[in-house]
Amino acid sequence: MTVALMWEARAAQGRGPELLAWARAQELAGTPLRREFLRAPQDRVLVITWWDAAYDAELPELPEPDGDLVTRAVHRWRFESLGRD
Repeated sequence: MTVALMWEARAAQGRGPELLAWARAQELAGTPLRREFLRAPQDRVLVITWWDAAYDAELPELPEPDGDLVTRAVHRWRFESLGRD
């Protein structure tokens, strides 16, 4: 089974590039099948990692960034892949 972990944070005003650099520099305690970085307006950064694991497996996740780098707590979601068309 493939599990996708999504991590989304909103940077403090004007600090989107810094938050993206911070997210890219984070080491994970394991190697995902894939790791993708995305950005959106309002200095939001999204990181998706794909893992070959059971849905409820213990998987490494990105931590919370320093409080002054973000405007709110990180949002996290976990999804099970249902394949591609």
